[in-house]
Amino acid sequence: MTFSVNFSSLRSDNFHLNSDSADREDAAEFVMTQDAEGNILSFYWQNASRAVGDEERFAPVAIVPYLQRIQRVLDSQTPEQFFCFSRCHTEMRLFELLMSPILSPGSEASMVIVTGRKLAHSLDDPIPDDLLSPVDVSPRSDRYQKLLTQIAWTIRRTLDLPTIWQQTVDGLGKALGVSRCIICPFEAPSSEIEVVAEYRQESLASLLKLKFSLTDDPALGQAVTTLKPLSADVPVIEGIETICKTTENSADSPLPQTRLVVATCYQEKPNGVIVLYQCDHTRSWTQAEIEFVQELADQVGTAIAHASLFAKSQNLAIDLQRVNGNLMQKHRELEEARHQAEEASRLKSEFLANTSHELRTPLNGMIGFLRLILDDMADDPEEQREFTEEAHTSALHLGAILEDVLDIAKIEAGKMQIDLSHVKLDEILLDVEKFARTQTSQKNLTFEIQKPSTYDEIILYANYQRLKQVMLNLVNNAIKFTHEGGITITAEVVKKRVVVQDRELPGMVKVRVVDTGIGVSLEEQDKLFQSFSQVDGSLTRQYGGTGLGLAISQRLVEAMGGVVNFYSMGEELGSTVTFTVPLAQEPVMRLG
Repeated sequence: MTFSVNFSSLRSDNFHLNSDSADREDAAEFVMTQDAEGNILSFYWQNASRAVGDEERFAPVAIVPYLQRIQRVLDSQTPEQFFCFSRCHTEMRLFELLMSPILSPGSEASMVIVTGRKLAHSLDDPIPDDLLSPVDVSPRSDRYQKLLTQIAWTIRRTLDLPTIWQQTVDGLGKALGVSRCIICPFEAPSSEIEVVAEYRQESLASLLKLKFSLTDDPALGQAVTTLKPLSADVPVIEGIETICKTTENSADSPLPQTRLVVATCYQEKPNGVIVLYQCDHTRSWTQAEIEFVQELADQVGTAIAHASLFAKSQNLAIDLQRVNGNLMQKHRELEEARHQAEEASRLKSEFLANTSHELRTPLNGMIGFLRLILDDMADDPEEQREFTEEAHTSALHLGAILEDVLDIAKIEAGKMQIDLSHVKLDEILLDVEKFARTQTSQKNLTFEIQKPSTYDEIILYANYQRLKQVMLNLVNNAIKFTHEGGITITAEVVKKRVVVQDRELPGMVKVRVVDTGIGVSLEEQDKLFQSFSQVDGSLTRQYGGTGLGLAISQRLVEAMGGVVNFYSMGEELGSTVTFTVPLAQEPVMRLG
C-alpha cells in the first residue's frame, strides 16, 4: 500500500474545481480520490503544470491517523476538515484538507474525495504536536447523534451492570477510534476507583482491575467534582510504565498519549468515570466528540443508577427470601422441637405408668410374703424361709428397677461419672454366666460363652460395676424375649489404636449377645435406644420392664469409649446386640 501518486499518469479531467473557488485566496489547489485502504485512485492539481514528472509524489507524514480518519469518514458519512503535514515532491508542506465520503445510492460509501491547499508554513517554524490537527466542521453532526442513539438504546436494553459497562466502552471505543476506553464505578466518599470494563487495541496490555487514586490524579478528581469533560495528558501511574504500553514489550519507548475524562452521573451525583485514551498519536478532541461523550456519559449514568437500584432491589429480595427461609426453617425446627417435646412428654407419662406398674409388682410381693410371715401363716420354718426368700427376691427386683431409674436420671442430667480402670474380661463373663445359667435353665434355653483364644488374660480398660450392669441388661433382655433356642455370648479382640480419656490404647474387645428370640421389626428398631421407650408400651404387654435397659447400656458403653449396635432381620428372627470396650493392654493371641 502507498500514498504516492505519479502525476504524469493522471488525467487532468478526473475532477474539476469550481472556477469561482479557484479565484479565491483559500481555493483548493488539488482534488484526489482514495479508497478505504488509502490508495489514491485519481489526482488533479488546479495548476496542471504541477502534474508532471514521475518523481513528484504526495503522501501524508502521519499515515496511521490519516487512515483512521478515512475509515471514520466512511463510517459516519460525514465530512471532516483538518490540517495535515504531507510530502509533496521533495519538500514537506502543511496542507489544509477537506475529506468527504463519496455517496452512492443503495450502497455504503467506499471512497473519499479529498480537496486541499498548501498553507504558509516553513520547516524552520515550530511543527505542531499534532500532524493531523482537526478543524471542527460541525459541532453537532448527525453521525454522533446516530451513534448516541444506538449506544444508548443498547445499554438501556439491560439492567445488568457488567453488561452496561462493557457495552459503553465498546461503543465509545469503536465510534471514536480510540486506542483504549475504560470505565470505573464511583461511589462517594471513596477516593479510589477501579477499572471494571475496557475496550483496547490488541497490542495494548489490559488495565482491568487497575486502581486509580482521585487524589493523585487531579484530572480524575476534577472530572468527578465538576461533572465536566476534561482533556489531559496521561499521567505516570505507579506500577505501570505507561497506560499505552504494549503486551509484547513494556520497555518500548512511550507512545504519544492523550486522554479524555468524563464522569457519569445521575441527579447531579457522580457514579462513574469514563476515560478515553489515544495512544498512537497526540489527539485534540473536537467539540462534537466531547459533546457526544458527555451526552453518552449522562445516558450511562442514568443506566448505571437504574441498574444499581435494580441490583439493590434484587439483593433486598434475596435477603428477604433468605430471612423468610430462615424463619420458615426456625418455624419447622420449633414445630419439630414441639413434636419431640410432646412425644417425650408422652413417653415419660407412659414410662411413669409402666414404672409404677413395675414397682408395684415386686413391692406387692414383698408386702404379701412379709405379711404371711408376720401373721404366722407359715406352717413350718422351711415354709417361713421360703416366704422370706421370695420377699428378698422381690426386694432385689425393686432395687434393680430403682437403680435403673436413678441411673437414667443421672445420665439425663449429665451427672453420670464413670472412673475407668483395669478389668478382667473373665471375671465379668463369670458373673454373667452365674446369672444366666439359672435363668436359661428355667426356660429350657441353651447358654454358651465363646472367648478369644489367648495365652494371657484379656484386660479391659473400663468400670467393673458399669460393665457388669451392661452385660446383665443385655443378657436379661435376651433371655426375657427368647422362648426357644438359646443365647450365645462371644468376645473378639480388635487390634486398632484408640484414644480414651486422653489415653492411647492398643485396641478394643467386641462383645456380641446373640439370641433366637422374637426379634424386632425394622421399623421399630430405632425406638430401642430411646429413653422411656419400649417397642410395646401398653400396660397389657406380654413382657415387663421399664424400657430403660438398652438406653442405659448405650450411655454407659459410650461413656467408657465404646459403641453399641443392634441388629435384627425382623420379627421372630432373633436379635444381636454388639458393644465394644477398650483394651488396657494387647493380649498374646493363640494361632489356629
